[in-house]
Amino acid sequence: MAPAYKVTYFPITALGEPIRFLLSYGGFEFEDCRIGPENWPQLKPSMPFGQLPTLEHNGKIVNQSIAICKYLAKQVKLVGNDDWEDLEIDAIALTINDLRLSIGKYHYESDEQVKERIKGTLFSETLPYYLERLDKIAKDNNGYLAAGRLTWADLYFIALLDYMNQMAKTDIIVDHPNLLAVKNNVLSLPAIKTWIEKRPESTY
Repeated sequence: MAPAYKVTYFPITALGEPIRFLLSYGGFEFEDCRIGPENWPQLKPSMPFGQLPTLEHNGKIVNQSIAICKYLAKQVKLVGNDDWEDLEIDAIALTINDLRLSIGKYHYESDEQVKERIKGTLFSETLPYYLERLDKIAKDNNGYLAAGRLTWADLYFIALLDYMNQMAKTDIIVDHPNLLAVKNNVLSLPAIKTWIEKRPESTY
């Protein structure tokens, strides 16, 4: 019998990994479909809005990684206990995505002069601004990013961390003990440990 879920993404962690983390946490069997760059141009027209990752379930397919994560978080009970907690969790996840986009703007810039200017701002202003605030939030929530307990925002952050580190070419949380606690809390989850041990190797 085919798995209930199918995740389609490139052979990297990046935006696909939070989805894989949540499915693994929930104990769902899923088809982990990894599309090589050489095959993407042929597949792209058949994808919703020409984007990856996608999630397929019961014959339906959707894109938008954060929307997919929110859906799966409900399935695995990693959402808030009320609307306000949901708001806090969503706000943290979207803030983390903003951080990812800021790092990505530096990483993917092809003009070396422009890239050097972006680098200065990223490392002297942007990263400290985000990481100091996120670290304080983690401290206030006892090693989690919202609601004082494990939520999908924690899995989302740690699943993206390798990708952000690779783009920044440094461990961005090494000097932030409370974010390191978030990392430890997520990576010590048995289901996440099992997934990391068995997932295909990739550059990030």
